[in-house]
Amino acid sequence: MDTLAIAVANLTSIPVLVFIAAVLVARFSPELKLPDAIYQFLAVFLLLGIGIKGGYSIKSAEGAQLLWPALAALALGFVIPLIAYGLLRLTRHFSRVDSGSLAAHYGSTSLVTFAAGLVMLESLSIFVEPFTAALLAIMEIPGIVVGVYLGTRRLRARLPVDTRGVDASDDEPVSKLRRRETFKEILLGKTVFLLLLGLIVGFVAPEASYLAVAPFFVTLQPGMLVFFLLQLGLMVGARLQDLRNGGFWLPIFAIVMPILAGTLGAFTGVAVGMSVGGATMLAILAASASYIAAPAAVSLAMPKANLGMALAAALGITFPFNLLVGLPLFVGLAEFFTTALGSR
Repeated sequence: MDTLAIAVANLTSIPVLVFIAAVLVARFSPELKLPDAIYQFLAVFLLLGIGIKGGYSIKSAEGAQLLWPALAALALGFVIPLIAYGLLRLTRHFSRVDSGSLAAHYGSTSLVTFAAGLVMLESLSIFVEPFTAALLAIMEIPGIVVGVYLGTRRLRARLPVDTRGVDASDDEPVSKLRRRETFKEILLGKTVFLLLLGLIVGFVAPEASYLAVAPFFVTLQPGMLVFFLLQLGLMVGARLQDLRNGGFWLPIFAIVMPILAGTLGAFTGVAVGMSVGGATMLAILAASASYIAAPAAVSLAMPKANLGMALAAALGITFPFNLLVGLPLFVGLAEFFTTALGSR
């Protein structure tokens, strides 16, 4: 199937159509939204479901098959926020704190973009390596850590020091406490914890136990994704006005960054021996921006960062771009790199 056909199939799929309709509805009925309890349930369901399915599937993968993709995912987790931070600082429009905040969001990953990619590739009968859920867990943490470090390290270096030592003694304990709370949020936050829990449970559980819960956690996953995209569409429609806070450069960055990161992810996936589907999923992870785990960590580490601007970019521009354009684009890139590298 060529890239145009994939793009048409993706744009006319039920999850994408529901998302587009929800964005439009939110512009006219901003008060419409799903109850928070349902939204939280859907997030937990997708995290556990993807984790359990990935953990169970990892059993059939050989260690050597997982090693290089895992190392590649880890490297991307460190490199992508560095690229994002560098691009933002080149514009001279964003402060160091806001650049670090955006780098943390774009260095981390989006569970829903990942789930949408899996659903699209499965609907197109494109093979995906069973361990891709583990790559999601691997890439979730480094991007946030690097972004937070880049956004705070220079500020700490510039703290005014009182000759009597009053300011230094007051600031340093607060800084250390904030860093501890930040890393606790990153490592023990809902996203990483539930995903790792699902991976472990799926890996340890015997086949009979997995098959008993698969109709709920696996078969219902595309339908639950539709509900989640409905809520995200309503959230995007309500946040579009926040994009003005970032000025001219924010929407440009929110589109250019996923293209650059996705291209790097697709090339890296093919280079380490992944299939077209696997390289596509690595590209999707690289191109996505977090709006669940990263905001929680950034709000703790960088309270002065403009969190609304980062969420508006990640959720209002990058997520729709990846959902509508990125998914078929990355399939095409993965196919191109597979042909180019395979012909050498």
